[in-house]
Amino acid sequence: MKILDLKDLQCPMPILKTKQALQKMQSGDEIQVITTDPHSEIDFKAFLSKTSDELLKFWIENNQYFFLIKKK
Repeated sequence: MKILDLKDLQCPMPILKTKQALQKMQSGDEIQVITTDPHSEIDFKAFLSKTSDELLKFWIENNQYFFLIKKK
């Protein structure tokens, strides 16, 4: 599983960097994205609703936002 550390980046950079990473992945691969942008939960859920990629898990820990995404 790939880990993408996007802490300290503000919108739209976490989405853009995640989109670039997903384009390089194979179907079925998983990526964990870590952000600190408080709006990232809304941004990622909106972004993923427009793709076929799947949000497997979302959680918040120590003011960091974690997204486990599966490439379709």
